[in-house]
Parts: sequence; C-alpha cells; structure tokens
Amino acid sequence: MFVPWSLTGDNHENMSWHDEYAGSHGFDEYDKTAGGIKRNMHNGNPYSNFVALQVTINYEEMSVQKTVKIVTTHVLYEMKLKGEKISMLTAYDYSMARILDEAGIDVILVGDSASNVMAGYDTTLPITLDNMIYHAASVVRGVKRALVVVDLPFGTYQGNSREALASAIRIMKETGASAVKLEGGREIVESIERIMSAGIPVMGHLGLTPQSIHKFGTYVVRARDEEEARKLKEDAKIIEKAGCFAIVLEKIPAALAGEVAESVRVPVIGIGAGRQVDGQVLVLHDMLGINMEFSPRFLRRYHNLYDEIKGAVNHYITDVRSGEFPSEKEQY
Repeated sequence: MFVPWSLTGDNHENMSWHDEYAGSHGFDEYDKTAGGIKRNMHNGNPYSNFVALQVTINYEEMSVQKTVKIVTTHVLYEMKLKGEKISMLTAYDYSMARILDEAGIDVILVGDSASNVMAGYDTTLPITLDNMIYHAASVVRGVKRALVVVDLPFGTYQGNSREALASAIRIMKETGASAVKLEGGREIVESIERIMSAGIPVMGHLGLTPQSIHKFGTYVVRARDEEEARKLKEDAKIIEKAGCFAIVLEKIPAALAGEVAESVRVPVIGIGAGRQVDGQVLVLHDMLGINMEFSPRFLRRYHNLYDEIKGAVNHYITDVRSGEFPSEKEQY
C-alpha cells in the first residue's frame, strides 16, 4: 500500500496524517502502535479490518528546516504536516534580526511588544503604525531566510475593515515584510477577509490578546471556563476559514491549545500554551534576560544579558576613569 509523504517518521508518537488524503482514500479512525499505524477502512471496503503499515522515513533527509532557503507561509504548513516544530521570536531592529536569522529562526515577529521593551510603555496600546513600520523595515533589512510577520497595532484594524486594509498595505509596501498579525476572533473576520483580498497573508491571535487588556483587566490565563474555551475553539475555526495561515494562542490551558491545534489545518504557535501546539514564540528581550521584571510561568530564560551588559558597561566605565582605555594598541 502506498504511504503518503505526510505520514512521517519512525517515531510513532510524532506521526501525522494528512486529513485530506485520509478522507479521500477511505481511512476512518486511526491509532498509533509500536509496529506501525492501524487504519480502519470504511466506505464498504471488503478489507475493513485494521491494516498495519510499517513506516520508516529518514527525518534528516526529509526535514523542512534543513532544506528550505526561504521560509514562506507554505513552508510553515508543510512543517505542520511533517510534525516539525516552528520556532518564532520577536525582533525590532536590524542587528538582532540578523542574529536571529543567521541562527536559523523560522519566523520573526515584529511585535507591538516593542511598545513595552523598546519604548518603555506599560501596555502595547500606545505604539503607532508609523512606529511599527520603522521597526519592521529595520528587521527586514537584516533577514534573508526567516518569515517576517508584523503586528497591526491597536486602532488600525478594529471595527473598520477598510482601515485594516490600508494599514496592512502600508506595512507591506513600506517594510517589505511577508505578513501581518491581528488579534481577535469573529469580531475581526471582515478585516481579515479584506486584507486577504489584497493578497496579504494574515496570522491570527487568540487567547490573551494584549491589545484588549482594558477589556480583560488582567493578564491571567484565558479560556479556563467552559464558555470562553468553547468560543476560542469556534473562533479558531472561523479565522482559519477566513484565511489565516497560522494562529498564535497566548496564555491558555495546554490541553485546550492541543485541541485547537488538532482541529485546524493551519499551524498553531503557542506562548504560554503548552507543548501540544505546532510551534513556540517568545519575546526576545524576555528570553535573553534583558528584561528581568517580567517573569511569567511560561517564560524560559536562556541567558542573563541584563547582568552581562551591566557588567561590561561597569568595566568600561572603570577603564575610562582609570585611563586604561584606550591603550597604546587602541589609538592611531
């Protein structure tokens, strides 16, 4: 029996099945076993008993990340099909973006979190479209491989789909970015569809949506109660149908995030949403330990740049004041 390429891996816990193939070829339900995959045939097939398929595919040869030269929205979809996790970080300037790109990051988000970590505001609300365009253009100039996605800031798309399209067009024309990101569910569908009508890819964002902080009143975990969880799952399907190529889920229960990731075909990228999603995103300044005041449960710090930078500056000040800098070798 032919096994499609999207049935991947000899690690049976990480196998994935392309729903369209499965549906059109008579496969009903399935479960993973140590000896392969058992598929129950239906549609009157006389061989309706479980059929075991042994799969052996070389992950290294098939890896999307190792072969792709430029990450596109289609590449992210392929990664989900193959069970390859998507890595995503924020960046706001040329120098950091260049480092992230050369490190092999899949997606760079020019987030409206620049309002917090770059401009010092308490919320993401004050940052303007002009500010976002400045940061995004700087990032794009430092990137050769990663997909660059730009947040549409507060007030540039809510309640006015024409303004949403105009904002998205400005970002695409003036920055060279690859896509935009919007927060919200059914209430922004018209904006998503209008932006999509211009051929601009849209990433969605559900769960904790920081631009709505005054509505929520707090940054606590969202969708813990049954009604909010039901709405979130419905919204994920709605914005997928509207055309979103991926969805960010922020600060929701891991089990719920896993359900959403299973229910939609597009990649689901989590921040504080557990490991059952298709990828992860963090704010760069938090992950590198530049911003030490923000310490949510979901954050893993990979460095402590705050102390390292502070120590280096202290050393520089000492050298200047003592006359140790510059030395004979450091002058003309």
